[in-house]
Amino acid sequence: MKIEHIAIWTNNLENLREFYCKYFEAKSSEKYTNQKSGFESYFLAFEEGCRLEIMRMPVTEERDIQAKSIVGLAHFAISVGSKENVIKLTERFKEDGYKVLSEPRTTGDGYYEGVISDPDGNRVEITE
Repeated sequence: MKIEHIAIWTNNLENLREFYCKYFEAKSSEKYTNQKSGFESYFLAFEEGCRLEIMRMPVTEERDIQAKSIVGLAHFAISVGSKENVIKLTERFKEDGYKVLSEPRTTGDGYYEGVISDPDGNRVEITE
């Protein structure tokens, strides 16, 4: 297993993208935008190791007041090698009493993932 990516919320997506590309020579993906929610993200790849996902969610009146402070670590993802392993491990967490935040599914940006909460409440994405 390996850490696939770490995700950070930001209020200034383009500025953060430029920072990591300029100073750490990250290579940026194309911007992903969810047309319904307004969620936007980039994946930044480094010479080696895990990737960094930078994300922005516009604040609207309909969103929870906490959305105004969506900045910082959002989650990290651990790749387990296959969809079958995502399903098995997510089920194991559920059986062992851990909170499953999202059952295994394919996301809008193409990931197959389940999301659990670790003992401290950190979001962990289990990806194929």
